Amino acid sequence: MADREIALIVGTGPGLSASLARLCAKQGMAVALAARDTDKLSGLVSETGARAYRCDVSSAEEVTGLFAAVERDLGAPDLVAFNPSARQRGPIAELDPEQVRQALLVSCFGGFLVGQGAAKAMLARGSGSILFTGATASVKGVANSAPFAMGKFGLRGLCQSMARELAPKGIHVAHFVIDGGIGKDPGRNARLDPDAIAETYFHIHRQHPSAWTWEVELRPWVEAF
Repeated sequence: MADREIALIVGTGPGLSASLARLCAKQGMAVALAARDTDKLSGLVSETGARAYRCDVSSAEEVTGLFAAVERDLGAPDLVAFNPSARQRGPIAELDPEQVRQALLVSCFGGFLVGQGAAKAMLARGSGSILFTGATASVKGVANSAPFAMGKFGLRGLCQSMARELAPKGIHVAHFVIDGGIGKDPGRNARLDPDAIAETYFHIHRQHPSAWTWEVELRPWVEAF
């Protein structure tokens, strides 16, 4: 597999992650998919020729095992995309602290673990892209959604710090503010098409290092700034 680029997509589901997996496979990359439930990935694995790995991103041991398995089976990844997130909605006075803690472990601490694993895998080679999926909540907290905003704000800070540290070492770190709902829309693009988002992710991966982007905001025309 040394002659092929390798993409690792963490937190794979049927939307953006699946679109990115298809695009990477179409571009000739070897694809690894990670999720807590790998049974749901069987169709995508068949379609793309990807390998599936079970991983709970809130577990340091499982994330370490994921990167070891991918490197053993395919090699060190050239592109790592982090897509997991967890939501706990409700008034601040009524939120369950343990559920909030679990949400932060997935959305933010999981991002750290995967980002750290990706950096370790890429530093020796001096190249690679680490891409983090954010949301409107990355820059704007809304009522009754404090845990989601906490996780996404933290993930954005992690990405900004990593970008400043790792760019001089040849590793491209970028954060994506997905400002709107994702899904196929037969109308005038009231939702963000996952295939269109995936194209932007891949474009960032291919950017020349003289003009790297650390953050991208994507929104449909109906979404207010």
